[in-house]
Amino acid sequence: MMRTIVEEEENVDNDTRPTITGQERKERLKVQRHPVPKQKPSQRIKNFNEVSLGYTEELARKEAFRCIQCAKPLCVEACPVHNDIPGFIWRIEQGDFEGAYQFLMKTSNLPDFCGRLCPQEKQCEGSCVVGKMGDPVNIGRLESFVADYQYRTKGFPMPEMGQSTGKKVAVIGSGPAGMVMAEVLAKRGHGVVIFERWPQPGGILTYGIPSFKLLKEIVTRKVEHLESLGVEFRCGIEVGSKVKIDDLFRQGFDAVFLGTGTGEGSTAKIPGMNAPECYLATDFLVRGNLGEEYLEKGKSEKPYVGERVAVIGGGDTAMDVVRTAIRLGAKEVTCVYRRSEAEMPGRKEEYTHAQEEGVKFHFLAAPTEILLDSGGHVRGLRCIRMELGEPDQSGRRKPVPVKGSEFDTPVSAVVFAIGYNPEPLIPKTTEGLKTDDWGLILVDQETGETSRKGVYAAGDNVTGPKTVVHAMAGARKAAQALHDYLMKN
Repeated sequence: MMRTIVEEEENVDNDTRPTITGQERKERLKVQRHPVPKQKPSQRIKNFNEVSLGYTEELARKEAFRCIQCAKPLCVEACPVHNDIPGFIWRIEQGDFEGAYQFLMKTSNLPDFCGRLCPQEKQCEGSCVVGKMGDPVNIGRLESFVADYQYRTKGFPMPEMGQSTGKKVAVIGSGPAGMVMAEVLAKRGHGVVIFERWPQPGGILTYGIPSFKLLKEIVTRKVEHLESLGVEFRCGIEVGSKVKIDDLFRQGFDAVFLGTGTGEGSTAKIPGMNAPECYLATDFLVRGNLGEEYLEKGKSEKPYVGERVAVIGGGDTAMDVVRTAIRLGAKEVTCVYRRSEAEMPGRKEEYTHAQEEGVKFHFLAAPTEILLDSGGHVRGLRCIRMELGEPDQSGRRKPVPVKGSEFDTPVSAVVFAIGYNPEPLIPKTTEGLKTDDWGLILVDQETGETSRKGVYAAGDNVTGPKTVVHAMAGARKAAQALHDYLMKN
């Protein structure tokens, strides 16, 4: 007999889950993790389709069986939105995939994205009790399986909609934070218009995440679902330029939400970096992964890679770049990272995928100069070897240059993937909107309210670059506060 799905938009109590006996727990712990089917490396480097093929219904149920339904599930605490993970996994085990989806949506707006993109090994799976005795339950892929199954079989269900309040909110940015804010407010009866500077909706989900990790169709179906809720998308409009925040209030919007992320790429200020074959990661990924329909006219030409590409950085973005360069036809791609393999900040899975696809890694090295030929084109990269010193503020050991250890390597293109910063345009053009020294928008941590009345913010433009689930958590909290603000005013 299936359990009843609770209606509160909160985590359910433990008594809604089954009690697993000691003997049954032992049997479950004997079951090995079921790998998710994937494209073979030799095949996937020739296309931009998702590497993961996803679980079948049978494999999903088998993997769900490995969950031992802990009395005090640490995975729930480790999830930024506190999904009741054992609860939705139990439903998968029972074959109630639709129920699992409905259960997840109590606390999550983006299970299809989070399941694919979040660093589960540092969050839910990293705290999985099963993982302390072997491989953790594959929580992320079970999460994306549920969302994919729901869409494939019945489509996303229409939620109960609140009566129209007559209030109107402008959401700036259509990435994870903007989508979540729009969905929550629309369901509560508010009118929502999303402004996106790119030609198509999706923000970083469309323009920053390669298709081999997240197919654009996954983003499109979410956009269409939001449109079915009454959300309007206005693309190709850069708020802060011709249209400013004050203009939106004058146009009749009662509140504004800022979900603009951190789209400004960082670069190393070294000689030669202005050569035409040097790129920032965002530009490289956008042009390398997207077709003409997603880009402005005249800006859709694929980036040049040539024979050998060097990518500077060691995070997830760097892994996106090296794998994109492989798919664009580069014969040799090298990742240059100033720390060691142990200090790499990105997901282990992405690093493993890059290795499988033939990417080379040069650890403990940092670029000092882009070498150019007589025509001003990239011909090589000069680096200096590094050694690890004392830990810095991040807790990782700080890389220190080794004097006299410079070396040159031939390359035809260089891509910098060394961090992102918030876009400064809106703060510069919005009177009274305060930011910190890094350009991050200052907000009340409990409400997301900025220093400007009626303006709220959440996501990377508040926290700095983080994960999809962190953006969702911040947006859900801010949405409640923004709703309360609208109803009081």
